[in-house]
Amino acid sequence: MAIEQFAKLPTHVAMIMDGNGRWAKKRLLPRTAGHKVGLDTFVEMVDTCSDLGIKYMTVYAFSYENWNREKTEVDALMTLMETGIRRYTPEMHRKNIRLHLMGDLSLFEEGKRASLLACQEELSGNTGMTLSICLSYGGRQELVHACNELIKEGKTEITDADIERHLYSAGLPDPDLIIRTSGEYRISNFLLWQSAYAEYYFTDVLWPDFHKEELYKALHDFEGRKRRFGK
Repeated sequence: MAIEQFAKLPTHVAMIMDGNGRWAKKRLLPRTAGHKVGLDTFVEMVDTCSDLGIKYMTVYAFSYENWNREKTEVDALMTLMETGIRRYTPEMHRKNIRLHLMGDLSLFEEGKRASLLACQEELSGNTGMTLSICLSYGGRQELVHACNELIKEGKTEITDADIERHLYSAGLPDPDLIIRTSGEYRISNFLLWQSAYAEYYFTDVLWPDFHKEELYKALHDFEGRKRRFGK
């Protein structure tokens, strides 16, 4: 199948993968069923972005606040994410994708954390698209982390560059396009620093139904944006 053609592509696309629970509820299924289908959509998006030649992709998989959900759902999500990433690692390796984990991984159970970090290490030498997965991530928490690291360094004056080198995203370009599914119009503590000049695209489509045709709509919409960066 031919790859969609674009006159202009974002260098970095970020996605808030929202709507798994509502997708399941509409079908009288448990929330975990929505998360499982959502994982398939995630894989489809990674494959599509890689095939298009997008250099950086970041997804909001599990927020810092998500730890407050019912323990059964959290446990199911942890297992699904860890096993899903581990199973997809050989395919990412084949596609030359580098994995970058963003967030406070110290909150993960030791075995799952070790498994995720092993996947990251296995893919660390790849030179294709960089896939960043935000796990136990919060934008406010990320900024607090950066400030605390600077305090440890003895900093008394802080610059933008100081903060940026201590963000979980250090070394990555800011996102050009942030996509949020499911009809919600919120930032939800996602990439607060990095999104200063990002273009946003909102859609009512629930994440499990967000297939590549929906991604193409977002990318074509981005083509028509006039980015002025405050000028």
